Amino acid sequence: MQPRSVALKQDMNMTALNNFGAVMSFAIDLESKLRDLYTAAGDSARAAACDKQRATLERVRRENVTEIKLEPITDLDARDYAIDFSETGAENLARVAQIAARFYADAAPKLNVREAQRALERAGRGHRGE
Repeated sequence: MQPRSVALKQDMNMTALNNFGAVMSFAIDLESKLRDLYTAAGDSARAAACDKQRATLERVRRENVTEIKLEPITDLDARDYAIDFSETGAENLARVAQIAARFYADAAPKLNVREAQRALERAGRGHRGE
């Protein structure tokens, strides 16, 4: 049996980010895992922020699924956003925030639904501490 961190890392890496649903699902999963990581690290404020962002992303996905145009998304690979969810040290938490912010900065302009773009942009600003 694989350690939890390895399994989580593999789950995040296996996702093809080539359409609206895949990007939104990846973002929702990312926020859930970040919430768990921050909870384990004892940072309840950041954990709560991630949980709130997860709920927002779920709402945006649900409300806009009929709005999407089935245009493929290119140049967005989940492997570029691999995160070690097992380490709760300050250095890893800073690295995790940077990776999450980079994902949102890369993904937002690729979506063709403005509300979803704005939700991803807000999530990125949250991970940058803005």
